[in-house]
Amino acid sequence: MSRAQSEIVRLDVGEFTFPRDEPWPGETGVVVAYLVRHPDAVLLFDTGLGFDSPELEQRYHPRPKSIDLVLRDEGLTVKDIDLVVNCHLHADHAGQNALFRRVPIYVQPAEWQASREPDYTVGAWIEAPEVTYQTIEGDHEILPGVGVVATPGHTAGHQSLVVTTGEGSTVLAGQAVYSRGEWASEPGAREGRTAAPDRAAYDTSVAKLRELDPVRVWFGHDRETWTRTG
Repeated sequence: MSRAQSEIVRLDVGEFTFPRDEPWPGETGVVVAYLVRHPDAVLLFDTGLGFDSPELEQRYHPRPKSIDLVLRDEGLTVKDIDLVVNCHLHADHAGQNALFRRVPIYVQPAEWQASREPDYTVGAWIEAPEVTYQTIEGDHEILPGVGVVATPGHTAGHQSLVVTTGEGSTVLAGQAVYSRGEWASEPGAREGRTAAPDRAAYDTSVAKLRELDPVRVWFGHDRETWTRTG
């Protein structure tokens, strides 16, 4: 494996049920995180749902998986993670951040500010002693061949990850794009554009990711992967 190449592993970290007043009522939603094994570090993209939030339990009936147990299936523990990147700080993507003490957790400044607002996330899941957030504005390479890409739209501070692998550039979209079907423009696919608070920014972010010409795209709420053909 060359210095610039990484291996990506999908991690299934939970499920939930869509409530009646949201798209796809009564259907099951999935939550997906990603492990990036880089020659210089082990990176975790998102930490999944947290545990024990009565409000979320009543509304979404979440079924989280312990990130510690999920990592053990990959031969790792929480202590083996060198850095964390959250696509954003909603409770289903950053719910187990508090386990990663003294590990830099990369977020956009706008996302950090939004997390301070009422009803944005579950504060106890975001902040804990020795949990350290590293704010980075815009696009940044955080490891050789691993770059944060600012993709606002779903939230003002949403970000995605572009990773160089042996096949080429792979995008970890987070929730910048909801599903493989949305990326592929399939009719009837689950999509995030309609409900995006900033639809213009959402469209710009999707176009930005497409310009990267990835060979693969992975999603935060879809276990399926889009793969370029031809």
